[in-house]
Amino acid sequence: MNKVGVSGEVQAKEYLIKKKYKILACNYTTKLGEIDIIAKYKNVVVFVEVKSRNSVKYGLPREAVTTHKQVKIKQVATQYLLSNQLLDSNVRFDVIDILDGELTHIENAF
Repeated sequence: MNKVGVSGEVQAKEYLIKKKYKILACNYTTKLGEIDIIAKYKNVVVFVEVKSRNSVKYGLPREAVTTHKQVKIKQVATQYLLSNQLLDSNVRFDVIDILDGELTHIENAF
């Protein structure tokens, strides 16, 4: 992961903690893929994809969370829920978009 990506994930994690999210896992990885941040907010397990960029040269960061990427995230999320006996949990998929240091939190992004 590049420097922008790493600092973006740190910024996103700090933001979520300030918003009273409990961080359950970071960079949760399986054979199918990875989820950047898994957190709990109230009674909801939140799977967060973090995308960071310094410019819009290649589009907004959130635009990198394609339909294909969303399917992968959902598959990895299902594995996480299964392995942690959380299948009955309420879940949500969020995107944190960081453009040149400016953070936008998109709840229920997909």
